Amino acid sequence: MTHRVGFVVFDGVTLLDVSGPAEVLHQASRAGHPYELVLVSASGGQVVTSTGMPLSGVVTAAEAGPIDTALVAGGDLLAERPLDADLLATARTLAAGATRVASVCTGAFVLAGLGLLDGRRATTHWRHAGLLARRHPRVRVEPDAIHVRDGRFVTSAGISAGIDLTLALVEDDHGAETARRIARELVVFLRRPGGQSQFTAATTPPARNDVLRVLIDSVLADPAADHGLPAMASAAAVSTRHLTRLFHTELGTTPARWVERVRLEHAQRLLLDGHSVTVAARDSGLGSDETLRRVFDRHLGITPTAYRRRFATTGEETG
Repeated sequence: MTHRVGFVVFDGVTLLDVSGPAEVLHQASRAGHPYELVLVSASGGQVVTSTGMPLSGVVTAAEAGPIDTALVAGGDLLAERPLDADLLATARTLAAGATRVASVCTGAFVLAGLGLLDGRRATTHWRHAGLLARRHPRVRVEPDAIHVRDGRFVTSAGISAGIDLTLALVEDDHGAETARRIARELVVFLRRPGGQSQFTAATTPPARNDVLRVLIDSVLADPAADHGLPAMASAAAVSTRHLTRLFHTELGTTPARWVERVRLEHAQRLLLDGHSVTVAARDSGLGSDETLRRVFDRHLGITPTAYRRRFATTGEETG
């Protein structure tokens, strides 16, 4: 029996948000598990992707027919601008008739805008996770997740994570072995190691409070210095209690956790610049190799050595 998947698309849609899942489903069809792909937009006809490449053969929601899975693709404009009413109406129509509803990247903003994610766990691209949480406080955003399932709703992280999400959908439909065969064919992980945190950097937003802004700048300039709570409070000429309140209000975390995250990001950069684990630990302020390993494991789910190997170069591995 053919499973029909309706992709909600629009001008400016990220091409890989569509083509990645589409290729997974094509491979599943080649393996004897047929999926029919239907491109759906507010007006039908043709849409132009973020790369300038067009998608043709697009139909309206009224023309799409019955849909088993509705999948809302992403694009930067979904986070940067108010959502188009016609786009919302198209997604609402497809979602209402589907047994399963998914989103890739910022497509989660559409589902959240319709109220479909209220009270549910969801994720999106790490760069937009904070905005999704602020804009839709009833959504339980999980910024580190590659994809999240909550009931009939499945959301994924950014761009290439749509491949991970669709492999998970195929596994639901046809079992793990089918999904594994497709992953091998596409030369991707069936379940990639680690979460989105391993891809992030420079995650501190600008502070509104002048005292906190100056303090943040000083820590970012020299992460390895003494940035314990008493030292930071003394430097800012405020009490430790007041400084803790400022961190909670502006950054939603404690001073110690924020400093650890800054040091982790600095260690990531040092590793990618070719420095050893020992140097990265020392110069980031994390101190020892063991502390660095613990922090990497806690935040990124990966060792420092594996992180450097994975992200330092696109060249062929040697040795």
